[in-house]
Amino acid sequence: MNKSFIKFLTDFGPLLIFFAVYYKSNKNLITAIPPLVVATLIAVIVVYIIEKKIPYVPLIGAFLVSLFGGLTIVFKNPIFLYLKPTIINIIFAITLLSGKIFFKKNLLQKFFGNSLKLEEIGWDKLNYRWIGFFIFLALINELIWRTQSEEFWVNFKVWGILPLTFIFTLFQVSLIQKYKKNDE
Repeated sequence: MNKSFIKFLTDFGPLLIFFAVYYKSNKNLITAIPPLVVATLIAVIVVYIIEKKIPYVPLIGAFLVSLFGGLTIVFKNPIFLYLKPTIINIIFAITLLSGKIFFKKNLLQKFFGNSLKLEEIGWDKLNYRWIGFFIFLALINELIWRTQSEEFWVNFKVWGILPLTFIFTLFQVSLIQKYKKNDE
């Protein structure tokens, strides 16, 4: 099987399984969580088998899915699952901001420096844009789960966040082009 297809499956398979089980179970969130947790853990294991290492983001994601999914099941209260995207996006924003403020390191540059060669100002602008975007995602998640139905939130989580992230990423191309280092 193609490595990029497997990457796609490990990134989006658990979410699609959650979505399918949610609708097959008559929109029962508690029923959809165990397959989500299991699929997420399997995805991390598959990534480890293929890459011989586990990148931090999927590992943190698996931990948080297991933690908040488990709390939702134990307490039979969906608020824990609703809060997961808010918390993970705030963690990402704080991590990027703390790296810059406290450690004087641009963590985006540290993670993507091998694939992107940008001037320092470009890395800084990209870093702050991602911080803002993660905060935006946290706020929109809070707004949606607090004001809309569970079904709307599930659909937004599956079909809204990904397109927003894709569109945001596309808008970063001009910044990347502007601050791209010349290979001289």
